[in-house]
Amino acid sequence: MTTVNERLTWRYATKKFDAKKSVPVEKLERIIEAVRLAPTSSGLQPFELIVVSNADIRAKIRTVAWDQAQVTDCSHLLIFAAWDDITPDRVDMMFDLTNEVRGSKNEGWENYRQMLLGIVANRGAEANHQAAARQAYIALGVALITAAFEEVDATPMEGFDPAAVDEILNLKSKKLRSVVMLPLGYRAAEGDWLVNLKKVRRSRDSFVTEIK
Repeated sequence: MTTVNERLTWRYATKKFDAKKSVPVEKLERIIEAVRLAPTSSGLQPFELIVVSNADIRAKIRTVAWDQAQVTDCSHLLIFAAWDDITPDRVDMMFDLTNEVRGSKNEGWENYRQMLLGIVANRGAEANHQAAARQAYIALGVALITAAFEEVDATPMEGFDPAAVDEILNLKSKKLRSVVMLPLGYRAAEGDWLVNLKKVRRSRDSFVTEIK
């Protein structure tokens, strides 16, 4: 049985994708579903996932992503776009959805709704966006692990102009801001300088502090 750590040892930040290989729909859908199921603070899911397969759109994104070939050579480009603000309407939307799905109203839950509404109101739009962006990174981690289990290569990327990507994808109209991208696909047989290099991580002793 393959373990999580074995799959994490296998994965690496793929530098060269085989543009001729496409991720099967069933594998892609399992990765997307894992992102949807990822944990988020207060269950708000304060971000959305944009799945870009359109070649022309990806070519435009590449021009504002340091000309990184992974953007166009991958099979699918995932873009994690966080809410530009955690507004009362958005909080209420998720709390109301929770009540609908669970078929009941809980006094403690409703009290928590009011407390959260006060917190986000006091925090302000930019701080709320940053909080939402941090939640998107949790889902990014889930996507990377799931992709590794599906034997799909993936490369987390911050190297792009978020404002330019937002414009290309018209995210402002949806009150979203791009945060991080994740190309999915299959490593090329040749031409990737990183593929055969040993994975480098700090030792456990230098990385972990135990407080007993």
